[in-house]
Amino acid sequence: MNSSVPAYQVDPFWPKPLPNDWILGQVSGVAVDEHENVWIINRPRTLTEREAGAVQVPPIAECCVPAPSVIQFDPEGNVLRAWGGPDHPERWPGNEHGIYIDADQNVWVASNGREDHVVLKLNMDGVTQLTIGEWGETGGSNNTKQMGSSTDICVDPDANEAYISDGYRNRRVIVFDSRTGAYKRHWGAYGERPNDDELPDYDPETGATAPIRHFRSPMHSVRIGNDGLVYAADRRNNRLQVFRKSGEFVKEAFLAPRTLGMGSVWDIDFSPDKDQEFLFIPDGTNMKVWILSREDLKVVGSFGRGGRQAGQFEWVHNLATDSRGNIFTTEVNTGKRVQRFVRANHD
Repeated sequence: MNSSVPAYQVDPFWPKPLPNDWILGQVSGVAVDEHENVWIINRPRTLTEREAGAVQVPPIAECCVPAPSVIQFDPEGNVLRAWGGPDHPERWPGNEHGIYIDADQNVWVASNGREDHVVLKLNMDGVTQLTIGEWGETGGSNNTKQMGSSTDICVDPDANEAYISDGYRNRRVIVFDSRTGAYKRHWGAYGERPNDDELPDYDPETGATAPIRHFRSPMHSVRIGNDGLVYAADRRNNRLQVFRKSGEFVKEAFLAPRTLGMGSVWDIDFSPDKDQEFLFIPDGTNMKVWILSREDLKVVGSFGRGGRQAGQFEWVHNLATDSRGNIFTTEVNTGKRVQRFVRANHD
């Protein structure tokens, strides 16, 4: 590996032990706010009876209690606030998926449960400020009012626009006014109009040489770089596509293109330097984090492997970086955890 490419080692003591005998379910999103606090969203309903033994009727064990869906940690890993989940006073998604903190400290939550089809904008204490989409209603990849099991959000503070990867039912990036929820625009793969026709299975022989012209479910994440470009994670097509904010296609790159199963491109984040020299891509199928050069989208490194020990992964699902270069990863399936990785080499 080039010495300028960052290398990482796990911090096995982050976060600190959770209070109240809490235990995490599948952790399906992570974000870092402007104060370096780390936010996660997890799925309490994914815990088994044995994992949540203290809340069974009657209790079957002294531990544990499902943690609230949304948890904010300080940089040292202490819990600052927590809310959300089945007992939330407002309607809560059936399957949490993705979290984003905007420049005004609003908390955006995506969801992909069967009856969800909404993206929520909440304040830092969990009170809903805006709902985009309709609970239980979806209308396809060209509907401008209804969503389709969205996966993640990114907000452009200069234009007050929320970009949503939409997602499991639909095959698009869709943009709304982040203050009012008014529809702005949407697009599919290559910036083209999406459709919902049945697609052939991904072919590892031709997937990168004769690529399909549609996003494949799930379209898993969307991020905006300092270069003003929009980066979209087309997970099961094993590719990253890049667009202008208008939806004009710029370029694409394939990552481990022979990957089958759940695909290789699960999320996207950038290194914290001004030029965002590197992209970080968690790959739940191959159970590692890829490091790409942002300029040419070529792989320059990776870290992690499959396993249950510290620093290893079981379905690494999301990733976020902080300004100090730390990387935070989440795991779903049976992983059910968040980990912090610190940079082990510096220029």
